[in-house]
Amino acid sequence: MGSCLTVGPNEALVVSGGCCGSDDKTYAVGGWAWAWCLISDTQRISLEIMTLQPRCEDVETAEGVAITVTGVAQVKVMTEQDLLAVACEQFLGKSVMDIKAVVLQTLEGHLRSILGTLTVEQIYQDRDQFAKLVREVAAPDVGRMGIEILSFTIKDVYDKLDYLSSLGKTQTAAVQRDADIGVAEAERDAGIREAECKKEMMDVKFLADTKMADSKRELELQKASFNQEVNTKKAEAQLAYELQAAKEQQKIRLEEIEIQVVQRKKEITIEEREIQRTDKELIATVKRPAEAEAYKMQQLAEGQKMKRVLIAQAEAEKIRKIGEAEATSIEAVGKAEAEKMRMKAEAYQQYGDAAKTALVLEALPKIAAKVAAPLARTNEIVILSGEGSRVTGEVNRLLAELPVSVNALTGVDLTKIPLLQKMTSPKA
Repeated sequence: MGSCLTVGPNEALVVSGGCCGSDDKTYAVGGWAWAWCLISDTQRISLEIMTLQPRCEDVETAEGVAITVTGVAQVKVMTEQDLLAVACEQFLGKSVMDIKAVVLQTLEGHLRSILGTLTVEQIYQDRDQFAKLVREVAAPDVGRMGIEILSFTIKDVYDKLDYLSSLGKTQTAAVQRDADIGVAEAERDAGIREAECKKEMMDVKFLADTKMADSKRELELQKASFNQEVNTKKAEAQLAYELQAAKEQQKIRLEEIEIQVVQRKKEITIEEREIQRTDKELIATVKRPAEAEAYKMQQLAEGQKMKRVLIAQAEAEKIRKIGEAEATSIEAVGKAEAEKMRMKAEAYQQYGDAAKTALVLEALPKIAAKVAAPLARTNEIVILSGEGSRVTGEVNRLLAELPVSVNALTGVDLTKIPLLQKMTSPKA
């Protein structure tokens, strides 16, 4: 039985031992490895960068000047299979501090040996070359331990006798002297050069002003020409734009007219359909009910007509029956009256003048009633006359005129009747 072990990219896993007494070793970086229980041994070694600060104090240079040098080195364990195996042989089981201590001592030894071969000026003035030399000398030794020097730089160089400070002051004085001489010469040359430059500047300025005037004149001419051309092009463009706009407007208007025509056609179609729908609706809601109502009224009228006809026929039949009955009655009455008249006529004929006289006498009261009818509504009659005999004369005159009136009305002459002759005579 065993287990699968994993390791990150900043570590290396070493599995040693195996089945059947095998002494093979397995190195895994950022991966996994299989380890057998009880017979396999697993160890890890860090692959992270280690920062070292080698320091050499009071080391004499080639000139015998004691200086102190401090550097900064970046190292790490190499991951190539063979070099990793070497590093594991050297440092497996040790802590990172132990590895740093071994490498630091190696770097400080090489740094000390190199300082003894160089002068202070070489170390101080060319630090990069000094650091490169240290890397080149120390790299093979640390490489044989499976360690790689990634970088090495000189951090600080100083001494306790102020040698570097004095060297700096001398150098600074020399530099200052050279600087002052240089400044004086520069100012002299600058004055001469300035005068020459002013003369050249004036010449150049004159030429420049002349050329500027010419250029300005040409520029104005070119601008006038360009403006004319631009204005012409603008005018042409404006005319072309207006023409094109007019054409586009005309197209738009034509399209609007076509759209209006199409819309009008659609409206006409819709109106026709609406008319058809309205006609159908009127037929359904008005005409059909009206026809039904007309048919109903016609039937009712025919029924009423038939009723009136039947009623009229019944009335006619009734009237006819009544007329026949009345005619029969009238005929009977007429026959009776005729018989009565015939009998009266026979009686009148038999009696002659006496009958006529009787008829007149029978009619006189009726005549007198008709004549006296207006007088019946009279409360009082006053006859204005101065004499009493005059009233009597008036009455006699009225009685004398009565036979004439009766003769005019009936054709009977009352004067021929003896009784009436006596009544109407003056003496009577």
